[in-house]
Amino acid sequence: MAPRRRRRRPWYRTRAYRLTRTALLVTVLVTVGHRCEGGQTGPGRAGGPDAVAAAGGEGAGEERSCKAPPDSPPPLPRSRPTSFRIPSLGVDAPITALRLDGERQLESPPVDRPKLVGWYQDGPTPGEAGTAIAVGHRDTATGPAVFAALAQVRPCKPIEVKRADGRTAVYTVDRMKVYDKAGFPDKEVYGPAQRPELRVLTCGGLYSRRTGYTSNVVVFAHLTAIK
Repeated sequence: MAPRRRRRRPWYRTRAYRLTRTALLVTVLVTVGHRCEGGQTGPGRAGGPDAVAAAGGEGAGEERSCKAPPDSPPPLPRSRPTSFRIPSLGVDAPITALRLDGERQLESPPVDRPKLVGWYQDGPTPGEAGTAIAVGHRDTATGPAVFAALAQVRPCKPIEVKRADGRTAVYTVDRMKVYDKAGFPDKEVYGPAQRPELRVLTCGGLYSRRTGYTSNVVVFAHLTAIK
């Protein structure tokens, strides 16, 4: 009786395939972890300045903080913003005024103008006491947008906002955090402040065609100089 021939294993059950698949999975997980920390379109539907009563939620991604930020100078009187700069990221953009929509959510800048920064016009203007809000897209269908690299901003770096009266409010970055939209801490981000502070928002995390981005990148800063 002739010996039975041993059947050859399917390619997807070979040791080489399993090792290759494991290596690829590790690479993907590391990449996703980096995206969740440093990933970024506009702030989406995470909440808005009108929703500060809804608190809670853990920040996703590692928080980076400025160890000893400078103190704030006296606040400035009201004057509308005209341009927005983050020199360390090469951001130098015009500003458009934004309001809350019918659902009491902060609008996003027009998608056909991806290099535009939106400023919540019913909140403090640059240098005024309180929490000022600036938002922008990470990307659009045409490519990277104004805040494509926002999550890469380092603590203690300046953010400069020029005003209509000719003065420039200079903020210093205190920290950057990434929050899941499902548990976005409205009170922490949008809540009132005694000194002049700034929040800069864009989207981050993972992206789905159906639901958009899963997270928000939030940069916390406060006024440290006036030019």
